[in-house]
Amino acid sequence: MHSSSPSRSATAQGGGFTLTELSCTVALLAVLCTLAAPAFRDLLLDARRSRELNRFVQAVHLARSEAIKRNAVISLCPSSDAASCGGAATPWQVGWLLFVNDDRDSPAVRDGLEPVLRVYPAWDAGSVYANRSTLSFRPFGQSGTTATLTFCDPRGVTAARAVIISQTGRPRVTDRSASGTPLRCAP
Repeated sequence: MHSSSPSRSATAQGGGFTLTELSCTVALLAVLCTLAAPAFRDLLLDARRSRELNRFVQAVHLARSEAIKRNAVISLCPSSDAASCGGAATPWQVGWLLFVNDDRDSPAVRDGLEPVLRVYPAWDAGSVYANRSTLSFRPFGQSGTTATLTFCDPRGVTAARAVIISQTGRPRVTDRSASGTPLRCAP
């Protein structure tokens, strides 16, 4: 005895799609992608903004702890060349520099022999607006002055976040200014 084999192959039994079914599937996929694209864009922008906020908060924590550990003034300033402070006109989004401010100058200026502790890269996806051109942390754990740095991406004020540094040098991230008003994405 021999076994019976099917009289038709699997492909001959209609295993494919009709043009109408394929067109409907592609149209449905296009609608779903159109609806999901803005959400994915926002998700990507949120992740990039959060990364920069976290880098900056980490820099503040590192500055505070190094100031206490070294019994020295540790300064943080915007820097586009990873070697010197850019000055009052330099925006923070070009990157920033953390260094031991041996001569304790204010505003902080990195002199050639002052050790660089860490260099942070530029943030190309947004802007940072600050009310201070440099930040310095003293050995007793205080920054000596309050500061607010507002991180803005292409979405503007609706997605802006600020790092507010208290008199004691502690940073916090918020979507409001220190006085409780909405953030601004402008100098």
